[in-house]
Amino acid sequence: MSGCLYAANHPMSFWRPLLSPQPTLARWDTAVRRAAAVLPSRARTAGDRIERLLEATLGEGQFGPDHWRLSRARRLYYLVKPLIPRPLVVRSRRLQHQRAQRAFPLGWPIEDRYRRFLWDVIGELMLLEGRTELPFIFFWPAGARYALVLTHDVETAEGQRFIPEVANLEEQLGFRSSFNFVAERYPVDHGLIEDLVARGFEVGVHGRKHDGRELRSRRAFEASVPHINRHLRRLGAVGFRSPLTHRHPEWMQSLDVEYDASFFDSDPFEPVPGGTMSLWPFTIGHFLELPYTLAQDSTLIDVLGERQPRLWLEKIAYVRKVCGMALLNSHPDYLRQTCHRGVYLAFLEAMRGDGSCWSALPRDVARWWRRRSAADSVAALPGARTGRILKEHLGETEVLQD
Repeated sequence: MSGCLYAANHPMSFWRPLLSPQPTLARWDTAVRRAAAVLPSRARTAGDRIERLLEATLGEGQFGPDHWRLSRARRLYYLVKPLIPRPLVVRSRRLQHQRAQRAFPLGWPIEDRYRRFLWDVIGELMLLEGRTELPFIFFWPAGARYALVLTHDVETAEGQRFIPEVANLEEQLGFRSSFNFVAERYPVDHGLIEDLVARGFEVGVHGRKHDGRELRSRRAFEASVPHINRHLRRLGAVGFRSPLTHRHPEWMQSLDVEYDASFFDSDPFEPVPGGTMSLWPFTIGHFLELPYTLAQDSTLIDVLGERQPRLWLEKIAYVRKVCGMALLNSHPDYLRQTCHRGVYLAFLEAMRGDGSCWSALPRDVARWWRRRSAADSVAALPGARTGRILKEHLGETEVLQD
């Protein structure tokens, strides 16, 4: 994997310090080397240069060169999965989840080490610069402490028919979300899409057929790319999520998208478990990645057996503390069930009164993050504010905003 896909995510670009003159790259490099020890040991095997560390963390390189390849057993499973009754699929996942979590090398549901690395880098830089306070372009606009992004993958025609119920529920509570459609598995309802867009929702593409075959090989994916790009243009979509979160950062560079949402911060339960360890958007080559940072609804309810949004809200509390991005992926197919719908409704009702979050569409979050990365001042970025890190907060998660 090429580290150049992640070069734009240098801690300098993450923090956007408002200093004149700016610290030298040599000082940043020293701060990075001093802070690297907090990262997993497997993320440091290739050295402590920032390019290697970003490739190992954001690029999931710490999981080895064959990380993206599905095992033969997994490939066989996805060939026969359409024939397996869903209750049997759910039961199998429940039986496997404890073993998967025990063997998982990252923390879950909270993996804090990449966040600590970023905080330690800026702390070490302040020490090198002899500063007790450091101003920076705050992470989110309009005084928000963190971002909340709601997304949905629409896997079947039945799920598509239930979209109006989901959209009405969200609209009544003051939220908007994106709906990602499987372009060739069922006839896409373009009238529904026009209505969603007119009401302020977003649409994206969730692959062609949702059969686990698009990323089985580079050749297969490259054959699918022209079709996926055509569907993106036809829907007026700028975002993509790969079916089953099968993913490959290099291959996906051929997608004509502004952002992707196929990766996650930490998840032991997916077909390709792992994680980028990031609670913020980041750049992969030519597009922005918006990793989901809350457990998927199917994981929370079907696999873990939760009947309240407790885990979601606990993760939200942490994301709020560190000024991150809470991105949820749920499914209208499953929200048809009373239990799923009840948990999702309870979550939205709990979030409705939180004035500290910026509830935004994924495309707007991606565009904001891209503009923030390019801005050289608060004045150059409409909606931006100044954040501050104080010396007494080094090693903690607290940051201030003016």
